[in-house]
Amino acid sequence: MMAERVIINDVGPRDGLQNQARLLEPVDRLRLIQALLDAGLRHIEVAAFVSPKAVPAMAGAAEIMASLPAMKEACFTALVPNMKGYELATAAGARSVSMVLYASDEMAQANARMTMAEAETVTGAILQRAREEGVRISAYVSVAFECPFAGEVAPAVATGLAGRLLAAGADEVTIADTIGAANPLEVRAMMADLVQEHGAERLACHFHDTRAMGLANVFAACESGIRKFDASIGRLGGCPFAPGASGNVATEDVAMLLQQMGFETGVEAAGLMRAAALAQELTGNAPGGRAKAWLQRQHEAA
Repeated sequence: MMAERVIINDVGPRDGLQNQARLLEPVDRLRLIQALLDAGLRHIEVAAFVSPKAVPAMAGAAEIMASLPAMKEACFTALVPNMKGYELATAAGARSVSMVLYASDEMAQANARMTMAEAETVTGAILQRAREEGVRISAYVSVAFECPFAGEVAPAVATGLAGRLLAAGADEVTIADTIGAANPLEVRAMMADLVQEHGAERLACHFHDTRAMGLANVFAACESGIRKFDASIGRLGGCPFAPGASGNVATEDVAMLLQQMGFETGVEAAGLMRAAALAQELTGNAPGGRAKAWLQRQHEAA
């Protein structure tokens, strides 16, 4: 019997790099993307079409899109903050874009200078246009469990927003624990409710490891039926607009967990270690997964 497949979407080249002190040129970000492809990853967040003044690390997004290898099986996603960003991304060749929504007004104001409702309206307009143009949209519900400005978020706020986005035509909704505040019990409960209501096919999760519970939260969501997870090579990450957000859960750790549980990811461990080493070389600030020492020993012994 074939193992059940779980998709890992590596967000290192975008989410992982956006808050780094060392700004990488597009050519180096492309090196990292290629290393991830070489490791077997086929879902990668590659760029953000945002103002270079606001997020200098994401300058050169169009150059990156134009230089990506032609791989039919690969899904390269670009973050867009608004309609202008969507137009720039699609003009550069993006066929999969992600948008961020907010489970608190405070986070919406800090990140996008608009209310939750205004952000949802903007997203609705982009969703309509994307359907007409055949562009895939992944919508993120950020601070789905806790906001750094407003505190705990009621589960119904996040699940309600997720349901509206799916009804509006989002191809996928990702529940994001933006500051790493969630615990496995609440993750399991929220994702079980969403899977029961909407099915698992259009749902994904995004966890940070701020309180060392990122991997446990991946497990909890997996137990609830989720089969797609964001992760970041070398545990790169941190949000410039969310105080306290540390690195995303490491791709190496997520791949190890899923593979040891019997799932198929298509990812090769030695390739991931090479990609993680490159991330550290380029940024000087990629600590690696929590299983880094063990994984390195396994790689050296092979």
